[in-house]
Amino acid sequence: MASEGEGREPRGALSIQTLSMPADTNQDGDIFGGWLLGQMDIAGGILACTTAKGRTATVAVDAMTFRKPVYVGDIVCLYADLIRIGTTSIAVHVEAWAIRRNEMARQLVTEGNFTYVALDDTGRPRKVDAGLEAHLPPRRDPSQKQPR
Repeated sequence: MASEGEGREPRGALSIQTLSMPADTNQDGDIFGGWLLGQMDIAGGILACTTAKGRTATVAVDAMTFRKPVYVGDIVCLYADLIRIGTTSIAVHVEAWAIRRNEMARQLVTEGNFTYVALDDTGRPRKVDAGLEAHLPPRRDPSQKQPR
């Protein structure tokens, strides 16, 4: 049986690549899910604030699926893809892929949807430019290979 994510490329653009460390483990020695969730929030937030051209804040996390554990020493690659732009919000799909030690292939380990709200200088919601979507890079064709 093929494993989750096997045979496909990550969805979206590489946002962050980091190394999982012993300080990030839970009581069983696996990387703590909260650490990974935080990294995913940062990756999605980078796309959100770039898209909003300013400050954003996380308002929701949906459909989180922890498919496989992350281990100490894994290289964690986080990919972010724009789902939609609302009046004041931006929805982003984030995938976490791990490259295990002594391996070259990536494995999908976690994915979820993050919603951010654009904020003004006082911290209140502000409108996101309605014409902004036309200025974003075109969505990547999932059948095209993407460099690691």
